[in-house]
Amino acid sequence: MNHNIIITCALTGAGDTVDKHPAIPVTPKQIAAAAVEAAKAGATVVHCHVRHPETGKFSRDPALYREVMDRIRDSGVDIIVNLTAGMGGDLEIGPGETPMQFGPSTDLIGPLARLIHVEELLPEICTLDCGTLNFGDGNTIYVSTPAALRAGAKRITELGVKAELEIFDTGHLWFAKQMIKEGLLVDPLFQLCLGIPWGAPADTTTMKAMADNLPADAVWSGFGIGRAQMPMAAQAILLGGNVRVGLEDNLWLDKGVPASNGSLTQRVVEIITRMGATPMTPAQGREKMGLKKRA
Repeated sequence: MNHNIIITCALTGAGDTVDKHPAIPVTPKQIAAAAVEAAKAGATVVHCHVRHPETGKFSRDPALYREVMDRIRDSGVDIIVNLTAGMGGDLEIGPGETPMQFGPSTDLIGPLARLIHVEELLPEICTLDCGTLNFGDGNTIYVSTPAALRAGAKRITELGVKAELEIFDTGHLWFAKQMIKEGLLVDPLFQLCLGIPWGAPADTTTMKAMADNLPADAVWSGFGIGRAQMPMAAQAILLGGNVRVGLEDNLWLDKGVPASNGSLTQRVVEIITRMGATPMTPAQGREKMGLKKRA
């Protein structure tokens, strides 16, 4: 069991959730306010996507990321910022016998283009989604090939940003360890992402199998989506990991009760403390993860 817990709060994500919840953070002001809310509730890290302020749809605009980070800094609240670098990997295969007629959900760019905002803003952490997978029941897949991953990993390391490797299935973990073996990554963090159709399921057996195959002394976290969020948080703690909560992964605090990033953070803090563990402050988290606070 892990007794000193890094809490990551994933604030908004990129999914089509705006119409499913009364208060998904959309604008940079709202996303930054959600980061401050999570920090005050006990989060160690905030994981940030951005959205088009007018439509609520996902965005890759570096100016929006910059505004979010500036607003967080200006708040005076200390929190570790983790920026997604997973946007730009969506490929909607054409229907039926026309697979090359890519659909309107396609947003596919190269591995270095996915890191433009990371190069400009140099957050303490950024993500690297470690493989291709079917994403949901339709024709959309998330694309991250071995060649693209090697290029992205190399660039993240060159920038001096800590990589958090997003592991959606067992093959992703296998390849993540291969990149470490090749010297492309140095002491990366690991995030075990469970319950996304059709990646790894959110259950004890799967999380334990992944945790057992992590590099020795790896700093890792795990989460489940939807109703599995809190059970998988408790499971990660018991297996020696850290936790992630937030509106990116789960919209509900209780049945019929919409969550906020603050309320989800408060709920997992209660779980942690009742298990006899302690949430880590951002300063403690930096020490554990080998980070240097940026100006």
